[in-house]
Amino acid sequence: MTKLNKIFFLLIGALLYSCSSVPIFTTKNNKLSANQIQQTDTSSVYKNFPVLDTVTGIASYYAQPFNGRHTGNGEIYDMYGLTAAHSTYPFDTIIRVTNLTNGKKTIIRINDRMPYNPTRIIDLSFGTAIKLDMLRDGIVKVKLEILRWGNK
Repeated sequence: MTKLNKIFFLLIGALLYSCSSVPIFTTKNNKLSANQIQQTDTSSVYKNFPVLDTVTGIASYYAQPFNGRHTGNGEIYDMYGLTAAHSTYPFDTIIRVTNLTNGKKTIIRINDRMPYNPTRIIDLSFGTAIKLDMLRDGIVKVKLEILRWGNK
């Protein structure tokens, strides 16, 4: 291989490396890691937090084809995470969600926006829907308890 060929391949390699994408925001840069959020059901992180507000209404969930796309706050959507989309709540708001059909509950974080829908109050991640046992029903009546307001 000639010296010119080696330089050519090094240049192409450097060019391809520089074109790789880097997410602008990840859960690692967030105040709470995805790991901490997923453990909040069993940990005492929010166990004794006072409930700041309570709302009831209908929830739906979303998964594909949104998995891997950017959420409203810029992080990459992980459909298996414990997150949700809300039309007005500030990002990083922490909420205890209770499925009023079966009593199952989990704690989630708002990281996305949902389109305005007068019949629904929140759009939950697929992972949250699994925890709440709502996959079969698709939409369920829920109680939202705000434990911590996110950034305004």
